[in-house]
Amino acid sequence: MVLKKLKKATIRTLRATGVSALIRDSAWRRRRLAILAYHGVSLSDEHEWSGGQFVAPEVFRSRLQTLKELRCNVLPLGEALERLRADDLPERAVVITFDDGMSDFRRKAFPILREFGYPVTLYLTTFYTEFDRPVFDLMFSYLLWKGRARTLDLAKLTGEGPSVDLSREDARAAARARIFKFAREKKLKAEAKDAFCASLAAELGVDYAELLSSRVMHNLSPAEVKLVADGGVDIQLHTHRHRVPLDRALFLREIEDNRASIRRIIGKNAAHFCYPSGVTNPAFLPWLKEGGVVSATTCVPGLATRRSDPLMLPRHLEVARLSAIEFESHVTGVSAALPRR
Repeated sequence: MVLKKLKKATIRTLRATGVSALIRDSAWRRRRLAILAYHGVSLSDEHEWSGGQFVAPEVFRSRLQTLKELRCNVLPLGEALERLRADDLPERAVVITFDDGMSDFRRKAFPILREFGYPVTLYLTTFYTEFDRPVFDLMFSYLLWKGRARTLDLAKLTGEGPSVDLSREDARAAARARIFKFAREKKLKAEAKDAFCASLAAELGVDYAELLSSRVMHNLSPAEVKLVADGGVDIQLHTHRHRVPLDRALFLREIEDNRASIRRIIGKNAAHFCYPSGVTNPAFLPWLKEGGVVSATTCVPGLATRRSDPLMLPRHLEVARLSAIEFESHVTGVSAALPRR
């Protein structure tokens, strides 16, 4: 916390003295690409539940306004990577990406992006696009938070476990772990996972039917994917089941199932990839090449350069708790220029 405050104070000083502007407009920054990563833009209160995964619509709009005020050149991913390799980037080059393909993208993020005229790449995980129900891991965690005024008897749902006071964050974390374990050990299929969420909602007094109608924690439907793709959104790979197995055959299956699903929906082949949950491993690199992947983005902060491994590209992960000046420092390159721990 002390180091974070010191860094923010340093960034403010650099901005006030004009150093930030010098870095932003420098030849050093022109040879670097800032890739920004988002997950979701809240339909209602999701950013209050998970500020690491969702931002409020007004925050997202303010970020794009910052890019405009900084005179950033927001480029499509493929063009940006080609120009990075050719040392032909424009000043203040930025790429915007979204992971997963949550339903809020069409209703919240896409209209704001169109308002600013900015291109975007959507790394789409396709299982829950084809299975039109809430994403299990997200929904049951969200339900525990929605029911935080309650005490949950885990034994009613899993056959064992204590009563949990959901008002405490650590207790909710413990309940999440138990439910993960239960679902894994029972090898619950997608339909059974959705039924579990419905039962959990009933126990907590949460209107599950209303959540379903709002499509919160849903992926984009195939029709929605087609709609945003027709509107200029670049749809790319994020695995089919949002996982990266440490087994070559299973890993390649994730890529091919994902690519086939995208091809069925929009009629195009995808060749750019994003690691689900930022999980990387050296073993994945030859498998990605074998699977016809030409670039892959991580969740490791930094600016991409010509020396960056195209299958290990850094990105700045946007979170709700990131201050405006911290966001600006990522885009200008100030954060990258500062020494790290």
